[in-house]
Amino acid sequence: MLGYIVIAFVLLPLYYKMNLTSIYTYLEKRFGINAHKAGAFFFILSRTVGATARLYLVISVLQTFIFNELGIHFVVTTLVILVLILLYTFEGGVKTIIYTDTLQTTGMLVGLVVCIIVIVKSLGTDFGGALSLMSDKGYSQVFNWDIKAGSYFWKQILGGMFIAIAMTGLDQEMMQKNISVKTLRGSQKNMMTFTAILMVVNFLFLVLGGLLYLYAGSNGISVPADDLFPTVALGKVFSGTIGIIFIIAIISALFPSVDGAITSLTSCFCIDILGLNKKEGTEKEKKRTRLTVHFTFAFVFFLMVMMYRAINDKSIIEFIMKFAGVTYGPLLGLFGFGILTKRILNEKMIWTVCVVAPLLVLGIDILSNPAYYEAKLGIESLGLNGISKSIFNGYKIGNELILINGLLTFAGLWFISKPNPSVASLKAV
Repeated sequence: MLGYIVIAFVLLPLYYKMNLTSIYTYLEKRFGINAHKAGAFFFILSRTVGATARLYLVISVLQTFIFNELGIHFVVTTLVILVLILLYTFEGGVKTIIYTDTLQTTGMLVGLVVCIIVIVKSLGTDFGGALSLMSDKGYSQVFNWDIKAGSYFWKQILGGMFIAIAMTGLDQEMMQKNISVKTLRGSQKNMMTFTAILMVVNFLFLVLGGLLYLYAGSNGISVPADDLFPTVALGKVFSGTIGIIFIIAIISALFPSVDGAITSLTSCFCIDILGLNKKEGTEKEKKRTRLTVHFTFAFVFFLMVMMYRAINDKSIIEFIMKFAGVTYGPLLGLFGFGILTKRILNEKMIWTVCVVAPLLVLGIDILSNPAYYEAKLGIESLGLNGISKSIFNGYKIGNELILINGLLTFAGLWFISKPNPSVASLKAV
């Protein structure tokens, strides 16, 4: 909520004042073309990895519980889903996407509510009783005051706030929907309404997560976290109806995410990297370029899903949050520096700062929690436990990773900056 308030009343007025088509155009007007391209690059990197991770998660569920039984290969499943997404995007255009996204979102939310009701009934209790059971198991804990823990309350509040600012307010896909509203007031109203609804929906998803763990514990189910929901929904205990609702719901959650990601990545690459809107040429030539970029991103999505399949990581959501903390930091630092200072940058050094800061924060995170990376890399030991203990003494970096990254980027930008002569002259006058 705090993050969305900042977006609505700090970032949106800035975007509307400058009448931006791409939010990264602000960086060019403030710092030059290198800042513009750096911002666009980190958005493309972050969005590609995040969207393909979610795509892989849904495809792997469908493959494991449905298509393996039918003898259909994972590659075929992935290709068919990507082709379906491309087909309805190209066939119907933006208007069709709006209608289908609305239908899909409804399907996702109906599936969420139905699954909660069914699992509560299967536990032999009501909603209040289910919440009490979750509380007894510690699943409903909000306030963790162990400052060393990754889930320490203020880490979650501040980290969550800046993750929301970066992953929504500094994300072209998310913001192009908001800046398309005719007026700033209308866009702010849209954002705050969305915030209220999102908090309720997130609460329901957290309740569903607690219910799934309760059900798994009472029925002796032990599977990786990402397989828990499909194992319960598509298991033999529930009727076929709940399984069908589950499948409709996860596909409904997938399609808006992936089609929106490919479309926004195409838009960002064409406008911010290629500068297509500034180039001369016929509309037919520009359309051909856009189509080429669009299909290229679809192919990149396919390759990324195949990579995740090879890695076979069963903790995709955790990976997405960790990766966002590393890659959205430069965006946070660039926009923060532009908004909070009047200084000008050495344009040639912008890329250096934006690359070095994430690498530094990644190194810090590895030192904070070497066990996590040892497990992910399948390495017995990185030999960093002694160093980690002497430096961090058991402190685990959580959601504040993105804030540390943004501060490192901000500090680096300050180091390569100098006072703005026009501001200094105005003060003198």
